[in-house]
Amino acid sequence: MEIYETDSEIAKRKSWLLSLVVIVLVAFGVLIILQVIALALSPALFGVSIEDIMGLMSGDFSAPNGRMAMFFIQGIGSGIGFWVAAYIISRFIDKADLHWEVQLPRFTWKGASLVLLISLGGMLFNALLVYFNSKLVLPEFMSGLESWMKQTEEQLMELTKYLTDFQTIPEFLMGLLVIGVLAGIGEEMFFRGVVQPKMRLYTGSAHAGVWLTAIIFSAIHLQFYGFLPRMFLGAVFGYLYLFSGSLIYPILAHILNNSITIIMVYMANEGIIEFDMESTDTVSYPAAMIGLLGLLAGIYYFKKINRPNGELDKSI
Repeated sequence: MEIYETDSEIAKRKSWLLSLVVIVLVAFGVLIILQVIALALSPALFGVSIEDIMGLMSGDFSAPNGRMAMFFIQGIGSGIGFWVAAYIISRFIDKADLHWEVQLPRFTWKGASLVLLISLGGMLFNALLVYFNSKLVLPEFMSGLESWMKQTEEQLMELTKYLTDFQTIPEFLMGLLVIGVLAGIGEEMFFRGVVQPKMRLYTGSAHAGVWLTAIIFSAIHLQFYGFLPRMFLGAVFGYLYLFSGSLIYPILAHILNNSITIIMVYMANEGIIEFDMESTDTVSYPAAMIGLLGLLAGIYYFKKINRPNGELDKSI
């Protein structure tokens, strides 16, 4: 099970609303402050004006060296930002102990190999969820909301395409570091390390804690037509932590998922493989089913080899 040992009054179940408000305020405050700092440093580090960076965010991708500046801002403001927010909340507000001396020894290479199987299976099955999610049509009375969702999605996709259109090896490596490694560590520390055990405490259910956290994790990315696949991945990451009691596993799975995608995009740009990150027109049902079988088998054996770590946890 997750480890989040605290005696702080604000972390108690009866204070759940206040605790959630504090989490939101601290998280957004940290992210904004670090993004502002990264933005202020970018002109000196990358020779890109703040005006050019603002233009990048609004769809003008003509600024030279803008991709590296955006990666820097994203890495500091989001990847490291989520880790800092998790540290502040757990260390200074909840005064919680994650007991890394217990978590780290729970990591094994056998477990890591199963995480690789789970990650690959999850990516194959997720293609089916991406396809279904892309076909989402809201009722007529919600047409205004649907139009806004599609516009937001298109803007984010344009920015994603720009960021992953690597022109040099350093840009590719920076993308791998920021999107693969820093995002994997920061988001897992925050969502699985802090939010998930608190959701479990508030609801009294381990499974509710996993899925509520997965919903929040997906929603905060503001990519509505990718909501289901991202929620699914969040739940997979959540169960890896729940079954093992070690954040190393969901961090590893998150890094693998993001990094493999970045590598495939780079290889497609180089003409080595065919891969279209935008394509949602077709899906391979056999591949998705094979992925689901691999995912379920991986999770089954992962839980089995980690059962001694949580054998006293009767709720799962």
